[in-house]
Amino acid sequence: MAHCILRIALDTPLNAVFDYRWACEPGQEPLVGQLALVPFARREVVGLIVAVAQESEVAEDKLKDALAVRSQLAPLSAQWLALAGFAADYYQRPLGEVALPGLPKNLRVLTTVALDRAIKKLGKLDAPHDPAPAGMPVLNPAQQTAADCIGGATGFQPALLYGVTGSGKTEVYLQACAQVLARDPAAQILILVPEINLTPQLEGNIRARFPGLMLATLHSSLSEGERMLHWLAAHEGRARIVLGTRLSILASLPRLQLIVIDEEHDPSYKQQEGLRYSARDLAVWRAWQLRIPIVLGSATPSLESWHHAQSGRYRLLELRERAVQQAVLPTVKLIDLERDKPRDGLSANLLAALRQRMARGEQSLLFLNRRGYAPVICCESCGWVSECKRCTAHMVLHRPEHRLRCHHCSLELRIPRHCPDCGNVDLQPVGRGTQRIEEALQQMFPEARILRIDADSTRRKGSAREAFDTVHRGEVDILIGTQMVAKGHDFKKLTLVGILNPDAALFSQDYRASERLFAQLMQVAGRAGRAAQKEGGSASEVLIQTRYARHPLYGAVVAHDFDHFASALLAERAQAGLPPYLFQALLRAEAAELAVALDFLRAARDCTAHEGITVNEPIPMSMTRVHNVERAQLLVESASRPALQAFLKEWTAALRALKTRVKWSLEVDPLDI
Repeated sequence: MAHCILRIALDTPLNAVFDYRWACEPGQEPLVGQLALVPFARREVVGLIVAVAQESEVAEDKLKDALAVRSQLAPLSAQWLALAGFAADYYQRPLGEVALPGLPKNLRVLTTVALDRAIKKLGKLDAPHDPAPAGMPVLNPAQQTAADCIGGATGFQPALLYGVTGSGKTEVYLQACAQVLARDPAAQILILVPEINLTPQLEGNIRARFPGLMLATLHSSLSEGERMLHWLAAHEGRARIVLGTRLSILASLPRLQLIVIDEEHDPSYKQQEGLRYSARDLAVWRAWQLRIPIVLGSATPSLESWHHAQSGRYRLLELRERAVQQAVLPTVKLIDLERDKPRDGLSANLLAALRQRMARGEQSLLFLNRRGYAPVICCESCGWVSECKRCTAHMVLHRPEHRLRCHHCSLELRIPRHCPDCGNVDLQPVGRGTQRIEEALQQMFPEARILRIDADSTRRKGSAREAFDTVHRGEVDILIGTQMVAKGHDFKKLTLVGILNPDAALFSQDYRASERLFAQLMQVAGRAGRAAQKEGGSASEVLIQTRYARHPLYGAVVAHDFDHFASALLAERAQAGLPPYLFQALLRAEAAELAVALDFLRAARDCTAHEGITVNEPIPMSMTRVHNVERAQLLVESASRPALQAFLKEWTAALRALKTRVKWSLEVDPLDI
């Protein structure tokens, strides 16, 4: 029996592919892109075949035999392998650490039972292939122009769809998809959303519009069996539309013809663990690779995308008016807390507006991006505060559960009966979270139907969808929520939005904080007044409680003036030498002692020459300790992306050669510094 050599990428930190021997007749070699089961160290793992050769540089007596090839699964395409290769090269990670985690877990287990079951189940499913859309509404002129530009585009044509909240961006996406499918019924379309809780509403819209097509969804809340089935439907080309969160950018889509990125500004598109990739940036590269159009949509585009649109790199499509006739942007007003002193965190003006909406049978939303009851409890006698023992953070009071909880390491403790330092029994909550606002509202409005939506109230699978359905049915008078409710949801009866305690972000050391705060305020404000105003009904309003009513950021929000605000921020970034006019990478180090982490970063700073590259001094991270691990960081900058990439390639090799017990990671294009 003849043999060939399979070069296989494995999910390992080693930056190499591994040679294995495979017995086969000439002409019957496995295909590049297939999966194979191989021995590695003392275990068996699944790897990806990236090349097939006849000879190996590894000595014959050291070569191991591959155990099995998953021939029942069609190989991953050359385009998909190129995508994984680009991501590995750009983000400075081994190919196997990119390609393998991008596949469903059931493809990477030792047996093929789950794969065989999914193939059999998919084969029994009726695969509808009628691309005819149903219930196509008439678009306004701006929407129609945008839909035609996207749907009629050929080749790589990136477009930024800038539309105010409620301007009908989703309808533009759907009608552009209809045009692509009408031109090529076998085409596949990928639609990305930033968060899982945004998928049900959009999924319902897609199914209603394209009842004759198979839709696949990909996100982390699916069971492994569901994810396997949906991934397989996309891989085989049976699913014509794939809807998912950031992980779906690595889905296998052999007939991909259009990519849509909704809420493209959202930081959730950036993975913050493991391979720290940006799904938005990879989507743009994938569209360039396949020479297909891509649209990035947002009411508050990221400054990077806005810069590309202003410079002509992206085509700018604008929707300046709301899609529903007689639905206008809400009036934004500032409540100066220096004058209107709040009661239980709520000002008199806001309480009066809530009463007015309840009397009219309309819905209100109170937005507070802080879950829990209170950010901290303290002793007024000695100054003790509830600090986490394992993190440089306070423990948050969760009063209904009678717990103090760290939101970083998940440590939970009982609420102390007295101060641990001085014995004082009068411990007080400081500040307000969503639970405390909910309690205050229940006392002030005992007749109101109040619902809180945050990460604590929606832990159970499906609970977030149930909660949003309750709001959509009109069974809620006052909704209290965090950023989960800030974007993407279309609440027809909502006419009032109250924004509580946004001021903290004004003083953040993160240079992106003002951009994020503005986007957050504009997005949550956009939940109000999306339906046509009824005669006699109250005009939609957004009330922002602040102690800094004269801050220019709030002035831009009041005027709904994204253009001027973005231009001013870009001018500041250009003057300060910050992205998008500069390119960055961040080296993080973790150790049991902070001094050890800083020593490693100093060694890293000096281990490679760096002409044209700015390597800053290593410093502790703002949250220095998490789960008893000390953390520090080193920022690297360059005015040239190619120069930075060339440096990072050499630097990463040098870092891997350093003998250290420090755990380190490199992030390209960091969002949080």
